[in-house]
Amino acid sequence: MKDVKGVFRNLEKKLRHSSWFEEDWEIYNRGVYLQLYKANWHNDNQGGIHFETYIEAPQIKQKEFPICMHAEEDCPSQQTFIHKFLEMEAERIRGWKGYRTVGKGYNVCERNLPLNFKNLEDRLLEEFNRLRQLEAGIDQVLRAL
Repeated sequence: MKDVKGVFRNLEKKLRHSSWFEEDWEIYNRGVYLQLYKANWHNDNQGGIHFETYIEAPQIKQKEFPICMHAEEDCPSQQTFIHKFLEMEAERIRGWKGYRTVGKGYNVCERNLPLNFKNLEDRLLEEFNRLRQLEAGIDQVLRAL
């Protein structure tokens, strides 16, 4: 089995070296679990708005893993945020291959990817680059709350 922590370390390096990655972007990397978020997304304790992926024992067993957007309990007016955000961005998200909007609990949207370690860092980078397109919508809804 490939070293998942190594994959996530390399992904973090690639994210940090992306042309769009500026000082207001942050990464929380727990080895087999990674969040990408902006400083103003109320995610100081990993319970705000963030893009997330993880590859732990259940995902290895199922041979697939999620990449998702969450708006957890530290998100101001959590359910209102999710509702307004999806009003604005649901059509775009559903247009992305494999993505579905959820809108229940803290799960905004997600995609499950097959667990294949070939080019995994590059595939994850591509997915985070896609989700990053939601940045302006997230910021806009947060400002309106």
